[in-house]
Amino acid sequence: MFASLLESASINNTEAIYMSSSEAEATKLFSNAYLAMRVAYFNELDTYAFEKDLSTENIIKGMSKDPRIGNYYNNPSFGFGGYCLPKDSAQLSSSFKGISNNNLITAIVESNKTRKEFIVDTVINLALKNANTNKVEDVCIGIYKMSMKTNSDNYRSSSSLDIYNQLNAKNINVIIYDENYPESEKNFDSFINKCNAILANRLDDKISPYIDKVLTRDLYSRD
Repeated sequence: MFASLLESASINNTEAIYMSSSEAEATKLFSNAYLAMRVAYFNELDTYAFEKDLSTENIIKGMSKDPRIGNYYNNPSFGFGGYCLPKDSAQLSSSFKGISNNNLITAIVESNKTRKEFIVDTVINLALKNANTNKVEDVCIGIYKMSMKTNSDNYRSSSSLDIYNQLNAKNINVIIYDENYPESEKNFDSFINKCNAILANRLDDKISPYIDKVLTRDLYSRD
């Protein structure tokens, strides 16, 4: 009866599948781990293209022509964040302990960690170059928007928040601009002027005019 009620309320005419609670939990974990893996995959592709001076956009466009891959959920980022993907990927990875074939699932979490380290190193180098110095204590790095994704006020396990903590640990002066974040710089012009480099996981019309000092891996913001 409960399953029938869920089916009747579904906006996509979804069919209920009957399984054990353990199978249902595994379905959720593997679904979120797959999404995390897809994010991590395209982020590693972007890192490769960046290091080899190739066009990430051209490579992804070419790949997306294959209908088995498709043109969706493929925009590079600073790493997957939020509440579900990091938590469920880590939980599934932990559940794989003692299972012989666990290489891929356990690598997802590590890939996301490495991606954020790459972003940290890249923005530091950009800030040093723009400030014409080799001393990290002389630079200021900005983070534009701290939420886990566009049009969200959820900061839980945000990749930008993790990057902020990594930069702080290196004793770098970091300024945040986010209208909804409590520790944010309130004056946008002041934020722009103070920063030698700015991280923007996703671009919008407000930050786009300052692209010369912005580090973003947002596929749809670049030529």
